[in-house]
Formats: sequence, structure tokens, C-alpha cells
Amino acid sequence: MTWRAPEITRTPEPYVGDERTMLEGWLDYHRQTLLLKCAGLTADQLRAATVEPSGLTLLGLVRHMAEVEAWWFRENFARESVDYPYVTEANPDADFDVSDADAETDFATYHREVELARAAVAGRSLDETFTEVGSKGRTFNLRWVYVHMIEEYARHNGHADLIRERIDGTTGE
Repeated sequence: MTWRAPEITRTPEPYVGDERTMLEGWLDYHRQTLLLKCAGLTADQLRAATVEPSGLTLLGLVRHMAEVEAWWFRENFARESVDYPYVTEANPDADFDVSDADAETDFATYHREVELARAAVAGRSLDETFTEVGSKGRTFNLRWVYVHMIEEYARHNGHADLIRERIDGTTGE
């Protein structure tokens, strides 16, 4: 049997709530939107670069967002030691290299990183600050991370719209 990306029922974005509820709700909405763009596709379809000349793929976006979740929530904010599944110093774009990728494993990695990100920020204040890992030394708060992640997903979900439409004509949502 050919593996396919699981179908997903997306939770509607929140219309009313306190700041934390709104930020978490919108982030989850965008996480689910990325998965919705992949739903029902085979591993080969997920690896297909369909918007030439870009080499962007749906599976590359899933892998990239797994790494971004780990980078901002776990490594930067929570100061956890993270073993990145794709990116290395020698290959900083390895998350987008899906030529030999196992889609089922990569989807499991993505789901695990989202859960680890949730755990890293559970009960923490949106006002809590941290200094970015690396040489830039910029200071952020957790609120900024949520807003940035919503923006990052929204931008990549636009890419995913185009890629999915080229694969099978599916549009919208």
C-alpha cells in the first residue's frame, strides 16, 4: 500500500480570546493549514517541485517548519539542546533536499517537533525574554516568537497553495 499524507480536519482560527489563546490558536491553524495542503498526496507528490524554477516542495516545507519549530521554541527560547534531523553546518538547506526523503518519517518528525515546541513553552509568560543563539545577540520575547511563527507559516502556506495547485488542481482553504 502506498503511503499518503493523512487527511486532516482543521480547527477554525479563534475569533475571541485572550492574547495567549489567540496566538496559540492562530499558530495551530497555520500548522494545520500546511498539513491540509499535503493531505492525501503520495510521497512522490510531496517531493515534487512543481513551481519552476523554484525547487520548493511540500515535503521540503514540512521538513523546514519542523526545524523552525525546534529553532525558535526549543533551542532559542527554552535553551534545549536540539539534534536537528536535517540541517547541518555543511548543508544548511538540507531540510529542503527531499530527493531521498522518507515522507512518512518526516511527517512523524514534524508532529514530534510541534509537540516538543508546545511543551517547551507551556506555562511560560509571553513577556519572558531570551537572547538569540548565535552571533546576532538580539533579545526577543516569547510573544515575538509566536507572531513570527504565524508569519512564517502564513508565508509558506502561500507557497504550499501554489505547489498543491500544480500537483492536482486543489485550491483554496
